[in-house]
Amino acid sequence: MEGDNMMRLKRQNRAALLKALQRHGGLSRKRLAAELGLTPAAITKIAAELIAQNLVRETGPLSTGSVGRREITLALNPDARCALGVWLGLGRAVLSAIRLDGGVLFSEDVALAVPAEAEETIQRLSERLLALLTAYAIPRERVIGLGIAVRGMIGTDGRTVERSFDALDTDGFAICERFEAHTGFCAVLSNNVRALFAAELFFSHEAQTDSALFVRCASGIGSALSVRGQILSGSRGQCGEIGHIPVIRQGGKPCHCGKSGCLETIASPAAIVTEAQERFGAAQTPLLFAKRGSREAVTLYDVLDAAQGGDRGAAEVSDRAAQALANALKGAVYLIDPERIVLYGPLFDHPYFLSRLKAEMAVGVDAAHAVPMEKSRFNNILENKAAGLLAVAQFLENGGFVE
Repeated sequence: MEGDNMMRLKRQNRAALLKALQRHGGLSRKRLAAELGLTPAAITKIAAELIAQNLVRETGPLSTGSVGRREITLALNPDARCALGVWLGLGRAVLSAIRLDGGVLFSEDVALAVPAEAEETIQRLSERLLALLTAYAIPRERVIGLGIAVRGMIGTDGRTVERSFDALDTDGFAICERFEAHTGFCAVLSNNVRALFAAELFFSHEAQTDSALFVRCASGIGSALSVRGQILSGSRGQCGEIGHIPVIRQGGKPCHCGKSGCLETIASPAAIVTEAQERFGAAQTPLLFAKRGSREAVTLYDVLDAAQGGDRGAAEVSDRAAQALANALKGAVYLIDPERIVLYGPLFDHPYFLSRLKAEMAVGVDAAHAVPMEKSRFNNILENKAAGLLAVAQFLENGGFVE
């Protein structure tokens, strides 16, 4: 028992040191001791082990601004190990290898059927991932594990996709087990929105006291909540399914979740395009009609550009979506009181929609609940990093040991 406790403490201290270096980019032994509340002797011992394992390196003297001996800086060695990643969405997968600092060693998009046949898809993606390892001359012993970020709901076991909403053709699929069987690497699984938010936190080095609501609008609408740097999953792994809040009681459009009138059926990019196509015509959407001439050619940004230009029909579609999304977010603000809201997805790249959403968020909200809301600094660039970073985070949390 005493040996187990000592090993647990060793892992915790190693993890704390590795995560501190990841957050700060580099620290002296003295600064590490102060930050982690450990003795200089303990820091020296832990650092020596990690340096010997090539996980940490000395990067040179740190200027202290005073006369005398300059402190040596320690930094995480990002090239020591890497993680593989599989981002599995609707009609698309992204295969990647990620360094310990989140840098991309390789990334490849793979088109998938909708829905994709589960067993055949996992086998095909596994074979391609292993082929990419060989092509990029990455030895297997350098790989710490495989991160999987998948659309939909994750089972309470943390290893099963309960529902993927048409990404895969099978519910209750043991995705970790199947990837492990085909690749030989241990897998860690997350919902894709929570994985994106984890990547956001990884790169932005958010303060541990922050609470934030992360909202993604892409093929669907999802959200994630962090408290003191920890992302919540909920008692059944369904925390953040904001896209499936029912917003229309009667006459709502069917949603792929099986209900009707969900937020996604009004405020997702696909819903905006579909409704604009239904209204499409010289009288109802004149600017949109003049630009495209064919309803099938209409894109999301066509609708938003037309709305910005004064097209009443396009503006009604866009504004209805912004209002529905804002109402859902205001409910979340009053319920969970986050310090800020982070927006992620192509919808928020357009200034018209973002301005309308912010305007709607101000309606009926008192000053105490006027939560800052901004587009992610990493908008639309984390899909090839988020999955692999799941395995990186686990590796750092384990103190640099592979489970």
